[in-house]
Amino acid sequence: MPPEREPSGSARSAAAINEEIRALWARPGACPEETARRYELLLVEWEAAVRAEQELAA
Repeated sequence: MPPEREPSGSARSAAAINEEIRALWARPGACPEETARRYELLLVEWEAAVRAEQELAA
């Protein structure tokens, strides 16, 4: 079972997280509740990664 929260300050890039999100939804037969919860965690991580990448670019 995935952890309840992802660590803050993700070391992964937004692109890598986006790939995991795409793979998550492509998985056939996944439990909808587990998939939705994992998606929610990945989305939070992705948003943090996008913000961090934008700050580095500024």
